[in-house]
Amino acid sequence: MSDSSTPAGVIVCQVDDVQVKSSLLVEVDDCPIAIVRDSYGELHAIGDTCSHDDISLSEGDVEDGTIECWAHGSSFDLSSGQPLTLPAFEPVPVFALTIHGSDVYVDVTNILNGVSAQ
Repeated sequence: MSDSSTPAGVIVCQVDDVQVKSSLLVEVDDCPIAIVRDSYGELHAIGDTCSHDDISLSEGDVEDGTIECWAHGSSFDLSSGQPLTLPAFEPVPVFALTIHGSDVYVDVTNILNGVSAQ
């Protein structure tokens, strides 16, 4: 028997809206979120604002399982939100993301790494 329940959160885009090694800026409840497809094709939802400065991460480069802030070069792990390079030293939030059919849902009430979404 299949589960036909609707995932938690809200639909933010379609799976095909985000190409490999790219990202898409969405907003849920006034919270900017980067929907990122890593080099392996996996989708992630992270806070879009770099923890070092008020810069949109969705405009940065995606490589492997990371995204790099275009302004100052800080890289963030897409699974944990942890900064991997300076100047950032604080993590960004990682949100629960669910794919249901071709819909991508993000639940901003379910922050996987416990980092405040501001």
